[in-house]
Amino acid sequence: MSAGASPPKHRVLADVFVRTRAQEGALVLGAALFTALLAQVAISVPGSPVPITGQTLAVVLTAAALGPGRGLAGQLAYLLLGAVGLPFYAKAASGWGPLVGPTGGYLVGFLPAAFLVGLAARHAYDRRPWTAVPLFVAGQLVILAVGVSWLRVAVSLDFATALHKGFLPFVPGGLLKAAIAGLSMPLVWRLVRARAS
Repeated sequence: MSAGASPPKHRVLADVFVRTRAQEGALVLGAALFTALLAQVAISVPGSPVPITGQTLAVVLTAAALGPGRGLAGQLAYLLLGAVGLPFYAKAASGWGPLVGPTGGYLVGFLPAAFLVGLAARHAYDRRPWTAVPLFVAGQLVILAVGVSWLRVAVSLDFATALHKGFLPFVPGGLLKAAIAGLSMPLVWRLVRARAS
């Protein structure tokens, strides 16, 4: 390698399978649909306007599989399709209301989380459980940080109340989802490598 040359990038899972732009577009749309599907796994949190959902699991899984650009595009497609009226948000909600209301920050937080998780996956952090689980915990925390900040402003809450209603109830589920993703992605990579050999 010549001096000043950047090191080669690792492939993400999508790079193993994608051969055409149409396939790439299908994967981006698939990420949006998968997020919409897991959004329907929703549990109300007493005293909070924000439900616990499966969306954040979909965000980190699709971001790791697709990489930063496609992962971000998948979540942007998800937000736009829900905003224009498809019942894609939690509990089949749609329209601009969820994006500008108390849940808006969590939804918008999908974008930086998808980009950052995808970027880390591009550097192979999703291939071993001991790096994948912390990566996916970080992805969950990005979403929660943006979400609780937005919730505080949207509902005019003090910092402690915003944490109590918009952060703490979601930590156990976030850790569980990070563990599921952190064990699943290395397993998928192992299967891909076995198939290639």
